[in-house]
Amino acid sequence: MALSRPTVGVAEILPYAAQRAPDDVALITGTRTLTYAQLDALSDRVAAGLIDRGFTAGQVVSLFGPNSWQWITAYHGILKAGCVVNPINVMLTGPELRYVLDDCSAAGLFLGPAEAARVAEHIADARPTLRVTLDAAFDELLADAPDTHETPAPRGPREAGSIGYTSGTTGHPKGAVQSLESVLLNCAHTATMHGKNERDVILSALPAAHVYGNVAINGTFLAGGTVVLMERFDPAEALRLIERHRVTVFEGVPAMYSMLLALPDIGGADLSSIRVSTVGGQTFSTVVIEKWEKLTGAPLLELWGMTELSGLGTTHSVHAPPSPGSIGVSLPGLDIAIAPIDGSEGPVPPGVPGELIVRGPLVMLEYLGRPDATADALDAQGWLHTGDVAYLDESGHAFVIDRLKDMIITAGYNVYPAEIERVIAEHPDVAMVAVGRRADEIKGELAVAYVVPRSDAQPDAAAILDFCSGRLAAYKRPRDVVFVESLPTTSSGKLLRRKLRDLDPVALGSTPV
Repeated sequence: MALSRPTVGVAEILPYAAQRAPDDVALITGTRTLTYAQLDALSDRVAAGLIDRGFTAGQVVSLFGPNSWQWITAYHGILKAGCVVNPINVMLTGPELRYVLDDCSAAGLFLGPAEAARVAEHIADARPTLRVTLDAAFDELLADAPDTHETPAPRGPREAGSIGYTSGTTGHPKGAVQSLESVLLNCAHTATMHGKNERDVILSALPAAHVYGNVAINGTFLAGGTVVLMERFDPAEALRLIERHRVTVFEGVPAMYSMLLALPDIGGADLSSIRVSTVGGQTFSTVVIEKWEKLTGAPLLELWGMTELSGLGTTHSVHAPPSPGSIGVSLPGLDIAIAPIDGSEGPVPPGVPGELIVRGPLVMLEYLGRPDATADALDAQGWLHTGDVAYLDESGHAFVIDRLKDMIITAGYNVYPAEIERVIAEHPDVAMVAVGRRADEIKGELAVAYVVPRSDAQPDAAAILDFCSGRLAAYKRPRDVVFVESLPTTSSGKLLRRKLRDLDPVALGSTPV
Protein backbone atom coordinates (compact mmCIF):
# COMPACT_ATOMS: atom_id res chain seq x y z
CA MET A 1 0.00 0.00 0.00
CA ALA A 2 1.37 3.38 -0.99
CA LEU A 3 2.19 5.75 1.85
CA SER A 4 0.22 8.95 2.10
CA ARG A 5 2.49 11.91 2.68
CA PRO A 6 1.60 14.34 5.49
CA THR A 7 -1.10 16.76 4.35
CA VAL A 8 -2.31 18.65 7.43
CA GLY A 9 0.61 19.43 9.70
CA VAL A 10 3.77 18.57 11.58
CA ALA A 11 1.99 16.00 13.81
CA GLU A 12 1.92 13.61 10.85
CA ILE A 13 5.70 13.52 10.32
CA LEU A 14 6.59 10.73 12.77
CA PRO A 15 3.72 8.37 11.84
CA TYR A 16 4.66 8.80 8.18
CA ALA A 17 8.35 8.11 8.82
CA ALA A 18 7.59 5.14 11.09
CA GLN A 19 5.41 3.50 8.43
CA ARG A 20 8.05 4.01 5.77
CA ALA A 21 11.09 2.74 7.68
CA PRO A 22 10.17 1.64 11.22
CA ASP A 23 13.56 0.09 12.07
CA ASP A 24 15.74 2.92 10.79
CA VAL A 25 17.45 5.03 13.45
CA ALA A 26 15.66 8.34 13.90
CA LEU A 27 17.43 9.94 16.87
CA ILE A 28 20.76 9.58 18.65
CA THR A 29 21.40 11.48 21.89
CA GLY A 30 23.99 11.16 24.62
CA THR A 31 21.70 8.84 26.58
CA ARG A 32 19.51 6.99 24.11
CA THR A 33 19.13 5.87 20.50
CA LEU A 34 15.62 5.49 19.06
CA THR A 35 14.28 4.04 15.83
CA TYR A 36 11.37 5.67 14.05
CA ALA A 37 8.98 3.00 15.37
CA GLN A 38 10.19 3.58 18.93
CA LEU A 39 10.04 7.37 18.73
CA ASP A 40 6.57 7.21 17.18
CA ALA A 41 5.33 4.81 19.86
CA LEU A 42 6.77 6.87 22.72
CA SER A 43 5.18 10.06 21.42
CA ASP A 44 1.88 8.15 21.08
CA ARG A 45 2.09 7.40 24.78
CA VAL A 46 2.67 11.06 25.62
CA ALA A 47 -0.45 11.88 23.61
CA ALA A 48 -2.41 9.15 25.38
CA GLY A 49 -1.23 10.42 28.76
CA LEU A 50 -2.35 13.97 27.98
CA ILE A 51 -5.74 12.87 26.66
CA ASP A 52 -6.24 10.58 29.68
CA ARG A 53 -5.68 13.60 31.91
CA GLY A 54 -8.39 15.56 30.16
CA PHE A 55 -6.40 17.64 27.69
CA THR A 56 -8.38 18.62 24.61
CA ALA A 57 -7.63 19.93 21.14
CA GLY A 58 -6.36 23.49 21.06
CA GLN A 59 -5.05 23.65 24.63
CA VAL A 60 -1.49 24.95 24.98
CA VAL A 61 1.22 22.74 26.45
CA SER A 62 4.64 24.29 27.04
CA LEU A 63 8.10 22.71 26.71
CA PHE A 64 11.00 24.14 28.74
CA GLY A 65 14.16 22.07 28.79
CA PRO A 66 17.43 21.24 27.03
CA ASN A 67 17.80 19.11 23.91
CA SER A 68 17.00 15.48 24.76
CA TRP A 69 15.08 12.47 23.48
CA GLN A 70 12.40 13.31 26.05
CA TRP A 71 12.01 16.81 24.62
CA ILE A 72 11.55 15.50 21.07
CA THR A 73 9.12 12.82 22.27
CA ALA A 74 7.06 15.34 24.24
CA TYR A 75 6.96 17.78 21.32
CA HIS A 76 5.39 15.22 18.99
CA GLY A 77 3.15 13.79 21.70
CA ILE A 78 1.68 17.21 22.42
CA LEU A 79 0.85 17.67 18.75
CA LYS A 80 -0.59 14.17 18.43
CA ALA A 81 -2.94 14.94 21.33
CA GLY A 82 -4.35 17.80 19.26
CA CYS A 83 -2.78 20.37 21.57
CA VAL A 84 -0.76 23.45 20.64
CA VAL A 85 2.93 23.10 21.49
CA ASN A 86 4.79 26.04 23.03
CA PRO A 87 8.58 25.47 22.82
CA ILE A 88 10.32 27.88 25.20
CA ASN A 89 13.92 29.13 25.11
CA VAL A 90 15.71 27.20 27.87
CA MET A 91 17.79 30.27 28.77
CA LEU A 92 14.81 32.23 30.08
CA THR A 93 14.79 33.22 33.72
CA GLY A 94 12.01 32.30 36.12
CA PRO A 95 10.11 35.60 35.70
CA GLU A 96 10.49 35.41 31.91
CA LEU A 97 9.15 31.86 31.87
CA ARG A 98 6.25 32.88 34.07
CA TYR A 99 5.34 35.64 31.63
CA VAL A 100 5.23 33.21 28.69
CA LEU A 101 3.15 30.65 30.59
CA ASP A 102 0.63 33.29 31.61
CA ASP A 103 0.57 34.96 28.19
CA CYS A 104 -0.28 31.76 26.30
CA SER A 105 -2.52 30.35 29.07
CA ALA A 106 -0.52 27.13 29.15
CA ALA A 107 -2.51 24.21 30.55
CA GLY A 108 0.46 21.86 30.77
CA LEU A 109 4.22 22.12 31.18
CA PHE A 110 7.08 19.72 30.46
CA LEU A 111 10.38 20.94 31.85
CA GLY A 112 13.91 19.72 32.38
CA PRO A 113 14.82 18.70 35.95
CA ALA A 114 17.56 21.33 36.29
CA GLU A 115 15.22 23.97 34.89
CA ALA A 116 12.44 22.88 37.25
CA ALA A 117 14.64 23.53 40.26
CA ARG A 118 15.87 26.84 38.87
CA VAL A 119 12.44 28.37 38.23
CA ALA A 120 10.38 26.64 40.94
CA GLU A 121 9.70 29.70 43.09
CA HIS A 122 8.64 31.83 40.12
CA ILE A 123 6.06 29.43 38.71
CA ALA A 124 4.76 27.90 41.94
CA ASP A 125 1.29 29.38 41.42
CA ALA A 126 1.34 29.53 37.62
CA ARG A 127 -1.60 28.19 35.63
CA PRO A 128 -0.38 24.83 34.23
CA THR A 129 -2.24 22.06 36.07
CA LEU A 130 -0.02 19.29 34.71
CA ARG A 131 3.74 19.60 35.26
CA VAL A 132 6.06 16.82 34.17
CA THR A 133 9.82 16.94 34.57
CA LEU A 134 11.75 15.23 31.79
CA ASP A 135 13.22 12.55 34.04
CA ALA A 136 11.57 9.89 36.23
CA ALA A 137 8.27 11.78 36.16
CA PHE A 138 8.32 11.59 32.36
CA ASP A 139 8.94 7.84 32.54
CA GLU A 140 5.92 7.55 34.86
CA LEU A 141 3.75 9.45 32.39
CA LEU A 142 4.77 7.02 29.65
CA ALA A 143 4.20 3.97 31.88
CA ASP A 144 0.80 5.14 33.14
CA ALA A 145 -0.56 6.14 29.73
CA PRO A 146 -3.47 3.93 28.57
CA ASP A 147 -2.87 1.60 25.66
CA THR A 148 -5.91 2.99 23.88
CA HIS A 149 -7.34 6.48 23.93
CA GLU A 150 -9.92 8.60 22.22
CA THR A 151 -8.68 9.96 18.92
CA PRO A 152 -8.54 13.77 19.05
CA ALA A 153 -10.84 15.66 16.71
CA PRO A 154 -9.29 16.33 13.30
CA ARG A 155 -7.67 19.73 12.99
CA GLY A 156 -7.35 21.87 9.89
CA PRO A 157 -3.99 22.83 8.36
CA ARG A 158 -4.46 26.52 9.14
CA GLU A 159 -5.27 25.95 12.80
CA ALA A 160 -2.67 26.84 15.43
CA GLY A 161 -0.02 24.17 15.90
CA SER A 162 2.76 26.00 17.71
CA ILE A 163 3.39 29.26 19.54
CA GLY A 164 6.98 30.50 19.34
CA TYR A 165 7.99 33.53 21.37
CA THR A 166 10.24 36.20 19.93
CA SER A 167 13.44 37.14 21.72
CA GLY A 168 11.83 40.25 23.16
CA THR A 169 14.56 42.80 22.48
CA THR A 170 12.24 45.56 23.68
CA GLY A 171 9.47 45.01 26.23
CA HIS A 172 7.87 41.60 26.58
CA PRO A 173 8.30 38.89 23.95
CA LYS A 174 5.41 38.21 21.56
CA GLY A 175 3.94 34.81 20.82
CA ALA A 176 3.97 34.09 17.08
CA VAL A 177 1.12 31.67 16.37
CA GLN A 178 2.25 29.19 13.72
CA SER A 179 -0.19 26.98 11.83
CA LEU A 180 0.15 23.21 11.60
CA GLU A 181 0.63 23.65 7.87
CA SER A 182 3.33 26.33 8.10
CA VAL A 183 5.63 24.18 10.25
CA LEU A 184 5.15 21.16 7.99
CA LEU A 185 5.77 23.16 4.82
CA ASN A 186 8.88 24.75 6.26
CA CYS A 187 10.31 21.34 7.17
CA ALA A 188 9.41 19.91 3.76
CA HIS A 189 10.70 22.78 1.62
CA THR A 190 13.90 23.20 3.65
CA ALA A 191 14.68 19.48 3.45
CA THR A 192 14.10 19.60 -0.29
CA MET A 193 16.34 22.65 -0.84
CA HIS A 194 19.12 21.01 1.18
CA GLY A 195 18.72 17.66 -0.58
CA LYS A 196 18.01 15.66 2.59
CA ASN A 197 17.34 11.94 2.19
CA GLU A 198 17.07 8.71 4.17
CA ARG A 199 20.85 8.18 4.07
CA ASP A 200 21.65 11.49 5.79
CA VAL A 201 23.03 11.74 9.30
CA ILE A 202 22.73 15.30 10.60
CA LEU A 203 24.48 16.75 13.62
CA SER A 204 22.73 19.58 15.43
CA ALA A 205 23.36 21.42 18.68
CA LEU A 206 20.79 24.02 17.75
CA PRO A 207 18.13 24.36 20.48
CA ALA A 208 15.12 22.24 19.55
CA ALA A 209 12.93 25.05 20.88
CA HIS A 210 14.28 27.43 18.22
CA VAL A 211 12.61 27.39 14.79
CA TYR A 212 15.93 26.70 13.01
CA GLY A 213 16.64 23.75 15.28
CA ASN A 214 13.08 22.49 14.93
CA VAL A 215 13.21 22.55 11.12
CA ALA A 216 16.65 20.89 11.08
CA ILE A 217 15.32 18.02 13.20
CA ASN A 218 11.84 17.54 11.75
CA GLY A 219 12.95 18.14 8.18
CA THR A 220 15.37 15.24 8.66
CA PHE A 221 12.61 13.04 10.13
CA LEU A 222 10.45 13.87 7.12
CA ALA A 223 13.26 12.77 4.78
CA GLY A 224 13.89 9.60 6.82
CA GLY A 225 17.42 10.47 7.95
CA THR A 226 19.08 10.24 11.36
CA VAL A 227 19.43 13.14 13.82
CA VAL A 228 22.45 13.20 16.14
CA LEU A 229 21.37 15.70 18.78
CA MET A 230 23.77 17.45 21.14
CA GLU A 231 22.40 18.86 24.40
CA ARG A 232 24.68 21.84 24.00
CA PHE A 233 27.44 22.78 21.57
CA ASP A 234 31.03 21.87 22.31
CA PRO A 235 33.40 22.14 19.32
CA ALA A 236 35.70 19.27 20.27
CA GLU A 237 32.75 16.97 20.97
CA ALA A 238 31.11 18.02 17.71
CA LEU A 239 34.22 16.91 15.79
CA ARG A 240 34.21 13.58 17.63
CA LEU A 241 30.55 12.98 16.75
CA ILE A 242 31.09 13.91 13.10
CA GLU A 243 33.82 11.30 12.82
CA ARG A 244 32.06 8.63 14.90
CA HIS A 245 28.68 8.80 13.14
CA ARG A 246 29.96 9.76 9.67
CA VAL A 247 27.81 12.87 9.75
CA THR A 248 26.69 14.08 6.32
CA VAL A 249 25.00 17.35 7.30
CA PHE A 250 26.16 19.83 9.95
CA GLU A 251 23.69 22.54 10.96
CA GLY A 252 24.90 25.54 12.94
CA VAL A 253 25.15 29.25 13.59
CA PRO A 254 28.18 31.46 12.83
CA ALA A 255 29.64 31.21 16.34
CA MET A 256 29.76 27.41 16.06
CA TYR A 257 31.80 27.54 12.85
CA SER A 258 34.14 30.15 14.33
CA MET A 259 34.70 27.94 17.39
CA LEU A 260 35.31 24.86 15.23
CA LEU A 261 37.80 26.66 12.99
CA ALA A 262 39.63 27.98 16.07
CA LEU A 263 40.38 24.44 17.32
CA PRO A 264 44.14 23.75 17.10
CA ASP A 265 43.60 20.26 15.62
CA ILE A 266 40.84 21.14 13.15
CA GLY A 267 43.17 20.54 10.20
CA GLY A 268 43.59 16.89 11.17
CA ALA A 269 39.88 16.12 11.65
CA ASP A 270 38.17 13.69 9.30
CA LEU A 271 35.32 15.73 7.82
CA SER A 272 35.12 13.77 4.58
CA SER A 273 31.63 12.42 5.31
CA ILE A 274 30.04 15.89 5.23
CA ARG A 275 28.17 16.56 1.98
CA VAL A 276 26.63 19.91 3.01
CA SER A 277 26.54 22.31 5.97
CA THR A 278 24.09 25.07 6.80
CA VAL A 279 24.42 28.32 8.70
CA GLY A 280 21.84 30.84 9.85
CA GLY A 281 20.98 33.20 12.66
CA GLN A 282 22.91 36.26 11.52
CA THR A 283 25.16 37.59 8.76
CA PHE A 284 28.31 35.59 8.15
CA SER A 285 31.78 36.32 6.78
CA THR A 286 32.45 34.80 3.37
CA VAL A 287 36.03 34.16 4.53
CA VAL A 288 34.76 31.80 7.23
CA ILE A 289 32.58 30.08 4.64
CA GLU A 290 35.59 29.59 2.38
CA LYS A 291 37.65 28.12 5.22
CA TRP A 292 34.94 25.61 6.20
CA GLU A 293 34.25 24.62 2.60
CA LYS A 294 37.97 24.05 2.01
CA LEU A 295 38.15 21.78 5.08
CA THR A 296 35.06 19.73 4.21
CA GLY A 297 35.12 19.88 0.43
CA ALA A 298 31.37 20.51 0.62
CA PRO A 299 29.12 23.57 0.27
CA LEU A 300 28.13 25.66 3.29
CA LEU A 301 24.65 27.06 2.62
CA GLU A 302 23.57 30.30 4.22
CA LEU A 303 19.95 30.67 5.24
CA TRP A 304 17.64 33.19 6.83
CA GLY A 305 14.48 32.81 8.84
CA MET A 306 12.50 34.02 11.81
CA THR A 307 10.03 32.83 14.43
CA GLU A 308 7.21 34.53 12.52
CA LEU A 309 7.89 32.18 9.55
CA SER A 310 7.99 28.91 11.54
CA GLY A 311 11.60 28.56 10.44
CA LEU A 312 13.37 29.46 7.21
CA GLY A 313 12.30 32.06 4.67
CA THR A 314 15.25 31.78 2.29
CA THR A 315 18.13 29.42 1.65
CA HIS A 316 20.22 28.00 -1.18
CA SER A 317 19.51 24.85 -3.13
CA VAL A 318 22.37 22.44 -2.60
CA HIS A 319 22.64 21.92 -6.37
CA ALA A 320 22.41 25.58 -7.42
CA PRO A 321 25.41 27.73 -8.35
CA PRO A 322 26.87 29.47 -5.29
CA SER A 323 26.11 33.08 -4.47
CA PRO A 324 28.61 34.06 -1.74
CA GLY A 325 27.26 36.38 0.93
CA SER A 326 23.66 35.77 -0.05
CA ILE A 327 21.00 34.21 2.18
CA GLY A 328 19.65 32.50 -0.93
CA VAL A 329 16.27 32.54 -2.61
CA SER A 330 12.80 32.21 -1.14
CA LEU A 331 11.39 28.84 -0.15
CA PRO A 332 8.71 27.50 -2.54
CA GLY A 333 5.41 29.30 -2.12
CA LEU A 334 6.90 32.26 -0.26
CA ASP A 335 7.02 35.68 -1.91
CA ILE A 336 9.87 38.01 -0.95
CA ALA A 337 10.31 41.66 -1.87
CA ILE A 338 12.12 44.82 -0.80
CA ALA A 339 10.12 47.77 0.52
CA PRO A 340 11.42 51.36 0.87
CA ILE A 341 12.90 51.94 4.32
CA ASP A 342 11.06 55.26 4.67
CA GLY A 343 7.69 53.50 4.51
CA SER A 344 6.73 54.88 1.12
CA GLU A 345 5.24 52.69 -1.61
CA GLY A 346 6.71 51.61 -4.90
CA PRO A 347 9.31 49.14 -6.18
CA VAL A 348 12.91 49.12 -5.00
CA PRO A 349 15.41 48.43 -7.84
CA PRO A 350 17.80 45.45 -7.64
CA GLY A 351 20.88 46.25 -5.58
CA VAL A 352 19.17 49.01 -3.58
CA PRO A 353 18.69 48.31 0.16
CA GLY A 354 15.26 48.38 1.75
CA GLU A 355 13.22 46.40 4.24
CA LEU A 356 12.83 42.71 3.48
CA ILE A 357 9.14 41.72 3.36
CA VAL A 358 7.64 38.26 2.87
CA ARG A 359 4.21 36.80 2.14
CA GLY A 360 2.76 33.28 1.92
CA PRO A 361 1.62 30.20 3.87
CA LEU A 362 4.75 30.12 6.05
CA VAL A 363 3.85 33.44 7.68
CA MET A 364 2.42 33.33 11.21
CA LEU A 365 -1.30 33.61 11.82
CA GLU A 366 -0.91 36.39 14.41
CA TYR A 367 0.87 37.55 17.52
CA LEU A 368 -1.13 35.91 20.30
CA GLY A 369 -3.44 38.42 21.95
CA ARG A 370 -1.61 41.35 20.33
CA PRO A 371 -3.82 42.72 17.51
CA ASP A 372 -1.93 46.02 17.41
CA ALA A 373 1.46 44.31 17.10
CA THR A 374 0.02 41.96 14.49
CA ALA A 375 -1.26 44.90 12.46
CA ASP A 376 2.16 46.58 12.70
CA ALA A 377 3.92 43.48 11.36
CA LEU A 378 1.36 42.26 8.79
CA ASP A 379 0.00 44.79 6.32
CA ALA A 380 -3.32 44.67 4.50
CA GLN A 381 -1.81 42.76 1.55
CA GLY A 382 -0.46 40.03 3.84
CA TRP A 383 3.18 41.14 3.72
CA LEU A 384 5.18 40.48 6.89
CA HIS A 385 7.60 43.34 7.57
CA THR A 386 10.71 41.62 8.89
CA GLY A 387 12.75 44.56 10.16
CA ASP A 388 15.79 43.36 8.18
CA VAL A 389 17.62 45.65 5.75
CA ALA A 390 18.36 43.73 2.55
CA TYR A 391 18.55 43.94 -1.22
CA LEU A 392 17.83 41.59 -4.11
CA ASP A 393 20.11 41.02 -7.06
CA GLU A 394 19.02 40.42 -10.63
CA SER A 395 18.77 36.66 -10.06
CA GLY A 396 16.44 36.98 -7.08
CA HIS A 397 19.06 36.20 -4.42
CA ALA A 398 18.63 38.15 -1.21
CA PHE A 399 21.48 39.82 0.68
CA VAL A 400 20.83 40.88 4.27
CA ILE A 401 22.76 43.92 5.42
CA ASP A 402 21.57 44.15 9.02
CA ARG A 403 18.63 44.63 11.34
CA LEU A 404 16.98 48.05 11.13
CA LYS A 405 17.03 48.35 14.92
CA ASP A 406 20.79 47.61 15.06
CA MET A 407 21.69 50.40 12.64
CA ILE A 408 24.13 52.95 14.08
CA ILE A 409 23.73 56.58 13.06
CA THR A 410 27.07 58.35 13.25
CA ALA A 411 27.30 61.98 12.14
CA GLY A 412 24.17 61.45 10.04
CA TYR A 413 25.45 58.34 8.25
CA ASN A 414 23.79 54.93 8.50
CA VAL A 415 26.30 52.31 9.67
CA TYR A 416 25.39 48.61 9.76
CA PRO A 417 27.26 46.54 12.40
CA ALA A 418 27.12 43.36 10.32
CA GLU A 419 29.08 45.00 7.53
CA ILE A 420 31.89 45.85 9.94
CA GLU A 421 31.74 42.38 11.51
CA ARG A 422 32.23 40.70 8.15
CA VAL A 423 35.43 42.69 7.60
CA ILE A 424 36.94 42.19 11.06
CA ALA A 425 36.11 38.46 10.95
CA GLU A 426 38.61 38.20 8.09
CA HIS A 427 41.48 39.25 10.38
CA PRO A 428 43.62 36.16 11.02
CA ASP A 429 43.87 36.84 14.78
CA VAL A 430 40.11 37.19 15.35
CA ALA A 431 38.02 34.21 16.49
CA MET A 432 34.71 36.08 16.89
CA VAL A 433 33.52 39.68 16.67
CA ALA A 434 30.44 41.74 17.37
CA VAL A 435 29.91 45.44 16.75
CA GLY A 436 27.84 47.66 19.01
CA ARG A 437 27.24 51.32 19.62
CA ARG A 438 28.62 53.89 22.04
CA ALA A 439 27.08 57.30 22.68
CA ASP A 440 29.12 60.29 21.50
CA GLU A 441 28.43 63.98 22.17
CA ILE A 442 29.62 65.09 18.75
CA LYS A 443 28.63 62.32 16.33
CA GLY A 444 25.70 60.92 18.25
CA GLU A 445 26.85 57.28 18.10
CA LEU A 446 30.11 55.48 17.39
CA ALA A 447 30.70 51.91 16.25
CA VAL A 448 32.74 49.78 18.68
CA ALA A 449 34.12 46.31 17.87
CA TYR A 450 34.10 43.64 20.59
CA VAL A 451 36.67 41.01 19.65
CA VAL A 452 37.37 37.50 20.95
CA PRO A 453 40.99 36.81 19.87
CA ARG A 454 42.13 33.40 18.68
CA SER A 455 43.72 31.43 21.50
CA ASP A 456 47.13 31.49 19.77
CA ALA A 457 47.11 35.22 18.96
CA GLN A 458 47.60 38.55 20.73
CA PRO A 459 46.21 41.25 18.43
CA ASP A 460 46.19 44.91 19.37
CA ALA A 461 43.43 47.40 18.75
CA ALA A 462 45.50 49.60 16.42
CA ALA A 463 46.21 46.66 14.09
CA ILE A 464 42.52 45.80 13.80
CA LEU A 465 41.52 49.41 13.20
CA ASP A 466 44.21 49.67 10.53
CA PHE A 467 42.91 46.44 8.98
CA CYS A 468 39.53 48.14 8.55
CA SER A 469 40.92 51.32 7.02
CA GLY A 470 41.47 49.88 3.56
CA ARG A 471 38.25 47.89 3.54
CA LEU A 472 35.61 50.26 4.91
CA ALA A 473 34.66 53.84 4.15
CA ALA A 474 35.82 56.25 6.83
CA TYR A 475 32.36 56.77 8.33
CA LYS A 476 31.83 52.97 8.64
CA ARG A 477 35.01 52.20 10.56
CA PRO A 478 34.83 51.31 14.26
CA ARG A 479 36.30 53.91 16.59
CA ASP A 480 37.45 51.51 19.29
CA VAL A 481 38.19 47.82 19.83
CA VAL A 482 37.38 46.06 23.10
CA PHE A 483 38.92 42.61 23.64
CA VAL A 484 36.67 40.18 25.49
CA GLU A 485 36.71 36.48 26.43
CA SER A 486 33.23 35.77 25.02
CA LEU A 487 30.26 37.44 23.38
CA PRO A 488 26.67 37.48 24.65
CA THR A 489 24.47 35.14 22.65
CA THR A 490 21.03 33.58 22.69
CA SER A 491 20.52 29.86 23.29
CA SER A 492 20.76 29.34 19.52
CA GLY A 493 24.14 31.13 19.36
CA LYS A 494 22.82 34.35 17.85
CA LEU A 495 24.56 37.54 18.97
CA LEU A 496 22.76 39.71 21.52
CA ARG A 497 23.98 43.13 20.46
CA ARG A 498 21.93 44.90 23.10
CA LYS A 499 24.09 43.17 25.75
CA LEU A 500 27.36 44.48 24.31
CA ARG A 501 27.04 47.68 26.32
CA ASP A 502 27.62 45.54 29.44
CA LEU A 503 31.10 44.74 28.08
CA ASP A 504 32.04 48.33 27.26
CA PRO A 505 34.58 49.72 29.76
CA VAL A 506 33.75 53.27 28.69
CA ALA A 507 30.04 52.81 29.33
CA LEU A 508 30.91 51.23 32.68
CA GLY A 509 33.09 54.18 33.59
CA SER A 510 36.52 52.54 33.37
CA THR A 511 39.50 52.80 31.08
CA PRO A 512 39.20 51.28 27.59
CA VAL A 513 41.12 48.06 27.01
